[in-house]
Amino acid sequence: MLDEHGVDYRYREYREEPFDEDELRSILDLLGLEPHELLRPKESAAAGLDASTPPTRILSAMADDPTLVQRPILTNGQRAILARPADLLIPFLAADGPANRAARRPST
Repeated sequence: MLDEHGVDYRYREYREEPFDEDELRSILDLLGLEPHELLRPKESAAAGLDASTPPTRILSAMADDPTLVQRPILTNGQRAILARPADLLIPFLAADGPANRAARRPST
């Protein structure tokens, strides 16, 4: 979808280049979400992690096991979106405009 809209982006293979805790905090701030809201609860590694888990523990778990992070996530440095479903990208890209457009997307 990014290619179709002529977006210049950098694809990030989340298993080879996982987010560290600081990056996750920054992304969560941009998204306006709490750590448990970015967690993939159906992953076996997520067992025992939920909304009642301390946020620092969830962040640590997501940094240690990047499969726990919901994706794809796109950021442009000032805004971010969890693009589930992918149609959410269209208003995000439209608001970004053609100039200075960059995206970062961990794979699915």
